[in-house]
Amino acid sequence: PTRAAAPVAQVAPANAVVDHIVTLHPRMYSDVRGIGEHYRLGQPVIMNLSDMEESERKRMIDFASGLVFGHYGSIERVTSKVFLLTPPNVKVSNEDKTAAAQASFFNQS
Repeated sequence: PTRAAAPVAQVAPANAVVDHIVTLHPRMYSDVRGIGEHYRLGQPVIMNLSDMEESERKRMIDFASGLVFGHYGSIERVTSKVFLLTPPNVKVSNEDKTAAAQASFFNQS
């Protein structure tokens, strides 16, 4: 017997222009689909997990790690509960954290 063809997911081309970044605040693991859909379209995603329980947060990080690995992207921790997922065509510059802290407006010491 032959199988019916599965629908093909839309994926952004490698040279897609990034014109915005999506910020999502999932509250439970079932919100994972939105993260995957935006990322597959080539959109960088800021994933704020501060409203999630610890066990759900770990599952979400595991999912996001697999997602970016499977699409050759990267994941970076911004704070303890905020992560940036970037597709392979987006490069993130990391500045020297010490120099940034010393030059910061909020460093008034």
